[in-house]
Amino acid sequence: MQFSKHLGKSTRRFGLSLIGAVSLASTMGFGLIASSSAMAQAYPNKPIRLVVTFPTGGAPDILARLFSEKSQLGQPIVIDNKPGAGGNIGSDVVAKAAGDGYTLVMGTVGTHSINGALYAKMPYDMVKDFTPISLIASAPNLLVVNNDLPVKTVQELIAYMKANPNKLSYASPGIGTSVHMSGELFKSMTGTSMTHVPYKGRQFYVPDLLGGSVQLVFDNMPSALPLAKEGKIRAIAQTTAKRSAAAPDVPTVSETLPGFEAITWFAMFAPANTPKSVIDRLNAEVVRVFKLPEVAERLKTLGLEAVLSSPNELAKYQAAEIVKWAKVVKESGAKAE
Repeated sequence: MQFSKHLGKSTRRFGLSLIGAVSLASTMGFGLIASSSAMAQAYPNKPIRLVVTFPTGGAPDILARLFSEKSQLGQPIVIDNKPGAGGNIGSDVVAKAAGDGYTLVMGTVGTHSINGALYAKMPYDMVKDFTPISLIASAPNLLVVNNDLPVKTVQELIAYMKANPNKLSYASPGIGTSVHMSGELFKSMTGTSMTHVPYKGRQFYVPDLLGGSVQLVFDNMPSALPLAKEGKIRAIAQTTAKRSAAAPDVPTVSETLPGFEAITWFAMFAPANTPKSVIDRLNAEVVRVFKLPEVAERLKTLGLEAVLSSPNELAKYQAAEIVKWAKVVKESGAKAE
């Protein structure tokens, strides 16, 4: 009985201690949840820097500025154009930034899928150094030529290139961009040759394309379509499997060259280790902005299509694209000059 009595007291003391411990743990847990919630609500409390890895005027810049204009995060989105090295310079800045949600990058198929296979040495890891936020948009590239080039169709261009090997030069806004790789894929699939001339950005090669010192470019449709509609350059074909609604009268390369497809895409990334609460906030705002009717209409007129995703969906898509473009780079023999 005495043993049983002491056991009862001990059990009661243990029970009271356990209740106290659970209560303390619950309080602490609630505090942590509240703290995390407060952090999420506090973000952002200063301007956000959105790095664009190409100069002004191109599709990445247009998308970044649309987000900056329409965002309702309560802080300014400051656009920082850092072109060069096929987008690697600007991407590297973000890869090495703090993972706090205040430095982001408008990534492209080049900066986050192609360049790893094309460059012998990369300044950053396309996957490990970033946290995916969301896919934003995709677009065909538009094969456009100088008006003086005597070709009006893909078939005529191939015939001209075979009759005049290495006579033509094609421009791109940098090594590893989808514009560059579209040209490499075209050469590889047609058995033709032409000279690649990389520029620091689109704004630098447009005058040369108009003047004829470079004769063609597989430009992003949002950039090239307005000039083609104005008659300043000639649109020959688009690079998606199906014709874009923005240019229904322009055939696809694949209508002449079955299997040819090169899609350019744009997505937002943060540095590695950015808190999930911050990523979720940014993802929700990206999705909200690019679903706005006026934004969707603007994208449509430019030949862009909103393609929004969760962070996990972007991660899976990026992984598949890395495999796809590594194969294209290997088969084409393309290298970063």
